[in-house]
Amino acid sequence: MSKIVRTRFAPSPTGGLHLGGVRTALFSYLYAKQHNGQFVLRIEDTDQTRFVEGAEQYINDTLTWCGIEPDESPAKGGQFAPYRQSERKEMYMQYALQLIKSGNAYYAFDTPEDLEAMRNAHRSETNPNPQYDAKVRMTMKNSLTLSAQETTALLDVNTRYVVRIKMPENELVTFTDMIRHEVSFDTNLLDDKVLVKADGMPTYHLAVVVDDYLMNITHAFRGEEWLPSAPIHILLWKYLGWENDMPNWAHLPLILKPDGNGKLSKRDGERLGFPVFAKKWTDINGTARGYDDIGFLPSAFLNTLVMLGWNDGTDQEIFSLAEMIKKFDMGRVHKGGAKYDYEKAKWYNQEWIKKMDAAQINEFVKPLFATENIDIKNEDYFLAVCELVKERCGLLPEFIPQARYFFEAPIAIDIDSIKLKWNDDKKNFFTEFIASTDKISDWSAENIEEYFKNLATEKNIKVGELQLPMRIMLVGAKYGPTVFQIASRIGKEESKSRIEKVLGILG
Repeated sequence: MSKIVRTRFAPSPTGGLHLGGVRTALFSYLYAKQHNGQFVLRIEDTDQTRFVEGAEQYINDTLTWCGIEPDESPAKGGQFAPYRQSERKEMYMQYALQLIKSGNAYYAFDTPEDLEAMRNAHRSETNPNPQYDAKVRMTMKNSLTLSAQETTALLDVNTRYVVRIKMPENELVTFTDMIRHEVSFDTNLLDDKVLVKADGMPTYHLAVVVDDYLMNITHAFRGEEWLPSAPIHILLWKYLGWENDMPNWAHLPLILKPDGNGKLSKRDGERLGFPVFAKKWTDINGTARGYDDIGFLPSAFLNTLVMLGWNDGTDQEIFSLAEMIKKFDMGRVHKGGAKYDYEKAKWYNQEWIKKMDAAQINEFVKPLFATENIDIKNEDYFLAVCELVKERCGLLPEFIPQARYFFEAPIAIDIDSIKLKWNDDKKNFFTEFIASTDKISDWSAENIEEYFKNLATEKNIKVGELQLPMRIMLVGAKYGPTVFQIASRIGKEESKSRIEKVLGILG
């Protein structure tokens, strides 16, 4: 019987969640759900020096906003709890001791001064950053160079130590990646990574292997930057006797800067003027904007992410989460990095805004109007207006300027744009238009347009020369749907009032 598919997203609570991390979570979620499996959130907080208060809750809130909530997590619990590595500290040491006993790891008692002396002694033009590896470990203070009695004596007096993996020499570590296929590493180029730190906490290398094994993880998705760590983890699975239970690996392509020159970083977002976090993040360094607070729909944000390094082989670009689950295929995830295109992301958002129904408009747009203290009159009117302007909105806050004039008369009016081509003929036209609106019994866009055009013909004025001033009179600026739709929606008396006001300004 085949195993139940179990994927995990295992971020560190060190700050805002980069969109690359959210994409990793999304791909993990999609694969699990496509195979009727389980998606697990595990918090990897073994590095307590980098822990940031509030970061774990932020991770939970981000996944909730995106709609990819885990089946098991620190908040939800599950049969493999606890799901924070800091709460699992006691269980890791037994596996470190097992590795030491089998000769695949060792105690290292080197002080920071010893390590610095080693680097200085071995530094050269060809080796500018010496590592603690097979070439130097027999010159250092560790349980490989000390006798068993000396090692025990140091441990008995609580001498500070770390546990390091003993990297084999002259071996080729090979594994199959779901994206990159066969990948190989020469162990002579690898150092003896620390597995347990001096404070007793495991490093990522040991903890991720132990936790993936104990939590029955079948597929491990992570960013390409973790690829150099893969041989260490492969060897640990082998040394601990778990080789047959090792998960399938997938190292996802990097998300690159818009110019393709390197990985997209937090600083790039600040420099280029777009967020790199899913949700707004605030810490002691200030506030970084997120896609949620600049006006992205979660569906559009996910749509953007899934297309960074994947496609379904067709021209389809708009995918709901359900469609992603159905069509997602690891065989179509690219090896190369994906350039991030913020303009394309906004296009996805605009397409999803166009698809919004009444319930979604109420959920995402109505609170924006409340914040601006705009009286929406009644819900039917509000929804009708939003439906009318939504195709012009690329971000949710754009509903405010695009729709405000339907609810209240504009304060600022672009009079100068009217004055450019204003004359007595146009003044007389609008004066007569508002004086004769009673002739339009049914104040619909179609009837207003028909009367407006007939009057223009009668006055021998081109309709096109009248629509711009009419728009500015009603809206205050040069945007919005057709002027006749606007006039119909705000009503006859309000339309007349706004036109009269501008006529009074023009004199």
